[in-house]
Amino acid sequence: MTLPDIAIATFVMLVWGVNFVAAKVGLAEFPPIFMMALRFALVAALLVPFVKRPAAPMSRVFGLAFTLGFLHFALFYTGLNGMDASVAAIVIQLQVPFAVVLSAFLLGDRPGWRRLVGIAMAFAGVFIIFTGGEIAADAVPMTLMLCAAFIWSVANYQIKALGNVDGMSLNGWMAMFAAPQLLIASLLIERGQWAALAGADWRGFGAVGFTAVFATILGYGLWYRLVHKYPMSLAMPFTLLGPVFGVASGVLMLGEPLTLRLLIGSAVTLGGVAIIVLRQPRIAVPEST
Repeated sequence: MTLPDIAIATFVMLVWGVNFVAAKVGLAEFPPIFMMALRFALVAALLVPFVKRPAAPMSRVFGLAFTLGFLHFALFYTGLNGMDASVAAIVIQLQVPFAVVLSAFLLGDRPGWRRLVGIAMAFAGVFIIFTGGEIAADAVPMTLMLCAAFIWSVANYQIKALGNVDGMSLNGWMAMFAAPQLLIASLLIERGQWAALAGADWRGFGAVGFTAVFATILGYGLWYRLVHKYPMSLAMPFTLLGPVFGVASGVLMLGEPLTLRLLIGSAVTLGGVAIIVLRQPRIAVPEST
């Protein structure tokens, strides 16, 4: 990989790491599901007029919009609303071992002892983070985040079933289908959306803009270029930098506590995910944040 592309890959991971902070800033002003509706509406408005329809059945694109765009992100942002960005950046990494487990059940893909060790390490690291201290009380956000990670692993197989589809087209059309689903869910479950919209300042709208423009359009646009240019075995190890930047940005930008328990748990979880990524890079696509 050339030095400019290494820099691009690192920049994308930095953007995705900081995106946890941007999401937390936005969640201080908007209800979580409503914020996701705004994000996807902006993505759709910026992409759909300029990209072709995905070369896949619209029913499958809609199904992905429901699984990934609606279920995953609704669970993820609602869970993130109740935990630190630095902690969420680690917990959501369980989507990778979940994908391996799901592959074993659905496809009969035996993980092998190395990936089994990686799975055990990934879950053990999260267990370390959530045993003892104040974090142990956050059972509901933790459960929501685990559900979001599992739903992501299901969506991973939906994406593979679509075949060779242009990534930006898929992002735009998925966003167009997901935005109304999220808005309806927000209207049914949440309260105070319009007051939040009227009272939001530049930080709230800036957070929505960052998650849509930088994390989704720019981040994935650059990333798709890299994964088409290089083998997955070269590109995927960079995804391990995302949670590192997520923890660092949460600590430095939001003043979140960097405890010894968080450091140890993060190291164990990322070590397990690294084993999986290096042994089976195609199953570990970058997280959606």
